[in-house]
Amino acid sequence: MSPSLPHSDARFLLFSDFDGTITLRDSNDCATDELGFGVVRRRELNVEILNGQKTFRDAFAEMLESVWKNGHQFEDVKQYLVKHISLDPGFKSCFQWCEGHDVPVIIVSSGMKPIIEAVLTNLVSEKDAANIDIISNDVEIAADGAWKIKYRHPESGFGHDKSKATAPYRDLPHRPTILFCGDGVSDLSAAKAADLLFVKVVPGHTNDLAVHCDREKIPYVAFEHFEQVKEVVARLVEGKSTIQEELAKK
Repeated sequence: MSPSLPHSDARFLLFSDFDGTITLRDSNDCATDELGFGVVRRRELNVEILNGQKTFRDAFAEMLESVWKNGHQFEDVKQYLVKHISLDPGFKSCFQWCEGHDVPVIIVSSGMKPIIEAVLTNLVSEKDAANIDIISNDVEIAADGAWKIKYRHPESGFGHDKSKATAPYRDLPHRPTILFCGDGVSDLSAAKAADLLFVKVVPGHTNDLAVHCDREKIPYVAFEHFEQVKEVVARLVEGKSTIQEELAKK
């Protein structure tokens, strides 16, 4: 057991993307659509990512750069997103159940940590936010106020290779069951690394991760809100179901 690895004695770990998964809307999409170059160009870039024409790292940096180029300071963007981003209605209940049953909840995000912390604290309370680990990218702000995303893994085409967040746990001698929740193209690297993948599928949305998983035949459990995740996690933790049984229900 690694003494420096948090939650290394847990039987189950629930990793989750933040934007568009824990939140109802992706904060980076919101910033790009409303403060940057807009939804049309953003969707064009997402299609290029899915088709392998452009890396997520480069496309995402281009989206965020458009916000700065339109004259928006980082602090102003952060406050704008705190006001405009809301929580999945089932997340608090799911988090509280997990906390009460020794299932750590860990956010693994391609977003920037200061924005995630500000939005999360506003949505779930400072106390609960402090109990949720965040593994994400960061921001680099120059003396003149210019800002850009600071990638956790700049050498990776993902910018933040989310599968690396789960890797230390996969190598433990008493390997825990790894659960991952995601919704979009930034979650592609984690999709194959989890023991059970939950994919958020919302009617009327693009649901990019579901499209990818269907195309690549990656098994997953679809969910629309976190109450459904909580129900599945509870059955697994309490020994009332297995991963194979949950996947067979699809």
